[in-house]
Amino acid sequence: MAAQEQYEELARQLSAIGAVKRGLSRALPQDCSPATAIMLNLLRQHGEMRMSRLGELLAIDASVTSRHVAYATERGWIDRQPDPLDKRSRLLSLTPSGSKLLDEVSERYTDALASCLRDWSDDDVGHLIGLMRRLRESFGDCRPRTPSPTTSTRTPV
Repeated sequence: MAAQEQYEELARQLSAIGAVKRGLSRALPQDCSPATAIMLNLLRQHGEMRMSRLGELLAIDASVTSRHVAYATERGWIDRQPDPLDKRSRLLSLTPSGSKLLDEVSERYTDALASCLRDWSDDDVGHLIGLMRRLRESFGDCRPRTPSPTTSTRTPV
């Protein structure tokens, strides 16, 4: 097990990842926020789904999900069709335009990473990928859960 000082340094480094994420977000098309890109990617990855399911995957409430979906729908990236099993609900799907945008986002992200990490070896990049995957898997499903009445709603700092 690592020493306490190592965990403290890891916490500092993980906090600094925000700068990396902001740098990558600058590579996005102007009208595509990181949240929009994540939402579209979930639709590509999981296929057609109800807005409630998308909100669960994003770990955001229905009103925020609705705003994100409306924004993407207005731009033609998402299609909303009646759910054949429940006409009151809508099924969301990625449009060809949304798929094309995701391809552009992927290319821009890849180019930005290649530029910033140009002096890294393939082994270094591979090692980072493996460690990041392992870190993510160690945390499991970290989406917030609805607290039970006996569970504290206080969020740890």
